[in-house]
Amino acid sequence: MERIKGLNEYVKNEKYRKALNLPNEQEEEYTMLAQGEYNINYSFTHPKTGKKLLLRVNCGSQMHLENQIGYECHALQLLEASGRTPKVLYVDGSRKFLDYGVLVMEYLPGKALDYHTDLKYAAECLADIHSVRIPESESGLIRPENPLTAILEECEEMVKIYMDSPLGKDRMKRKIRDLLDKAWKKAKEFHMEDSPYQCCINTELNSTNFLIGGEGKPNYLIDWEKPLFGDPAQDLGHFLAPTTTFWKTDVILREEEIENFLNEYLKYVGVRFDITGLKERTKVFMEITCLRGITWCAMAWVQYQQPDKLIINESTYRKLEDYLSDGFLEKIEIFLEQ
Repeated sequence: MERIKGLNEYVKNEKYRKALNLPNEQEEEYTMLAQGEYNINYSFTHPKTGKKLLLRVNCGSQMHLENQIGYECHALQLLEASGRTPKVLYVDGSRKFLDYGVLVMEYLPGKALDYHTDLKYAAECLADIHSVRIPESESGLIRPENPLTAILEECEEMVKIYMDSPLGKDRMKRKIRDLLDKAWKKAKEFHMEDSPYQCCINTELNSTNFLIGGEGKPNYLIDWEKPLFGDPAQDLGHFLAPTTTFWKTDVILREEEIENFLNEYLKYVGVRFDITGLKERTKVFMEITCLRGITWCAMAWVQYQQPDKLIINESTYRKLEDYLSDGFLEKIEIFLEQ
């Protein structure tokens, strides 16, 4: 826990221990599980209940939120009835005792999703999550007025860091600019009607954000860093996009696999919500999502050159290099043209 200054002291404070019904004197041991680009996760066993829990320390916000951890917590609380997300046990976004937000939730079993064997479990999991009815009066979730425009505006904001950096390669800058211009044109040409149904969507559906138990066992979606109130097609488009599937694996789904997944998802949804036009909107979101992946990688590549970056993942850096290669960008260009 020495990675986070002050965390050893934080878990000893009275507020934290009382909220989790921990003994006054610390008995539990915290073990680092994994780290993302903005969070570091630890596991520990509750000394009284014997249950394994997860402590999440938030070190930044992709959404530029002051209380990022509180926002994640709210989404998880909204979705608790789905049975597909971890139950929240404690949240502190005050940064009064620590410079970072803290969330404690139940530790869930399972393995990362395998695109070759687990697509049907992901379809069932997403169908249950998307079927949770969120009141129209919900004000705690961000709801973009035009989601395609919102994604591309986010792309422009992220890629500016690469475009303005002397470290960025001129050839790559021209290639990304060209891809973005094509995506803007496609977004303007497609007149996306208002979705007949909106819900809490994840928008970050990488394979490692799933915990798969398999047939007859629970399957979960655990990372809720960027939830929105929006069209379930946006989630499906992100999940299926080549920039998503290739991130932690070397998989790019075939057209047949994409179609089979969508059919499975619609089967699991059944009559729980209106699916009119869902497949068509999903395919548009897939295309626009590709640019979100590329521009995030361009931004992150520049950030990884900074010596004071708190979280460094060597595997992430290698993937950034892959995504910014001529070969991969050519694949994305072909995908967009199709």
